[in-house]
Amino acid sequence: MCLAVAGRIVAIASLAPQPAPAQPDQGEDNLWLEAEVDFGGVRQQVSLACLPEARVGDRVLVHVGLALSVVLDDDDETSGEQP
Repeated sequence: MCLAVAGRIVAIASLAPQPAPAQPDQGEDNLWLEAEVDFGGVRQQVSLACLPEARVGDRVLVHVGLALSVVLDDDDETSGEQP
């Protein structure tokens, strides 16, 4: 059985090490992105390596410290109206 929990991102940081002076800057590496996620009052550090498009305020589904997907809040969904 797999258990994942939804939480809201409150901060995002890049933990990439500083490049050596001889190396050119290659941009931000997604493997080093980390978010502080609030799970109803409990905050944990979560890797965004698989979800680099996540932003502060997004609700994400987290399994063993890794954000797997962005989930919609009930108020983000349509009210069920047919076009």
